[in-house]
Amino acid sequence: MSIEYMNAWQCIGCGKIDGPQNCVGICQDRKVELVYAADYEALQSRLDASQALLAVLSAQMREIVNTQPRNAEWERNYRALQARAAKALATVERHPAATAIKR
Repeated sequence: MSIEYMNAWQCIGCGKIDGPQNCVGICQDRKVELVYAADYEALQSRLDASQALLAVLSAQMREIVNTQPRNAEWERNYRALQARAAKALATVERHPAATAIKR
């Protein structure tokens, strides 16, 4: 994903944003909605962390759904699934963007 930023000047009094361009004489002012790059990047970081967590949780759910314990082996299988889930969760929580999810 490539993000392009527009360089502009913002008035510290009224907040007006002006991006210098060469006028060709047909300009019209239109309402636009902009976000600060820092806000966008923070949100992108949270999205990345959420997608990483979703991938781990989906894999764990698929493993649970597709696991068929043999007779009298359900507890051993359950403990093994718990251990794998704990390891996967620890890996996700160590990801730098994971702290963004907890906010």
